[in-house]
Amino acid sequence: MRKIILLILLVILLSYPVFSIISEEELQKRREEMVNLIKSRGIKDERVLKAMLKVPRHLFVDKSLWNSAYGDFPLPIGFGQTISQPYIVALMTEALRLKENDKVLEIGTGSGYQAAILAEITKNVYTVEIIKDLAEKAKERLRSLGYTYVKIKWDDGYYGWKEYAPYDAIIVTCAPDHTPPPLIQQLKEGGRMVIPVGPPGLYQTLWLIEKIKGKLKFTDLGGVVFVPLQRRK
Repeated sequence: MRKIILLILLVILLSYPVFSIISEEELQKRREEMVNLIKSRGIKDERVLKAMLKVPRHLFVDKSLWNSAYGDFPLPIGFGQTISQPYIVALMTEALRLKENDKVLEIGTGSGYQAAILAEITKNVYTVEIIKDLAEKAKERLRSLGYTYVKIKWDDGYYGWKEYAPYDAIIVTCAPDHTPPPLIQQLKEGGRMVIPVGPPGLYQTLWLIEKIKGKLKFTDLGGVVFVPLQRRK
């Protein structure tokens, strides 16, 4: 009988995800350590650093991943998608050179974490996600955290969001194999776009694209690996 009871208890324990409970104080400490690491890697924009320090990254991943939420690496969020590495989030956000009233478009809402970071700098944030479940969950999560002014659309991000164009800045958090022309068209004169471009499953190049007097200036920000840009069939 004792062996049967122990076996039942073991089955019950194995049926639940394993994670340790972390205090808010410990999570805050880890978030500070994450920001210090980002700063040591060259991120200087105080608004970006302040946003990264404020936004609780652990709330954008499953509770079973909270122990890893402030590590400098991507984490899965379901549907074959990830929440980006914190340093890359900071690098891309800094490269946009956002001003307080800038209008910014994000392609690839994912968990909503990047949108929250943007929303700490400007309240004019528009974000498009092709996976309906992710779009709905991100909307609920952002609303619960007070980012009620972030506009979210479930659609094919290749075509941007023409209704609110043009944009001062565009950030793409998934990798197409070429720069989508609609995004270039929706970028305002003097605007900046940060986008990874390259073949799926391989290294891509992270580009800063600036529209200057109708012409495009490309700056290589380094090699990255992003999930591919999904298209609607």
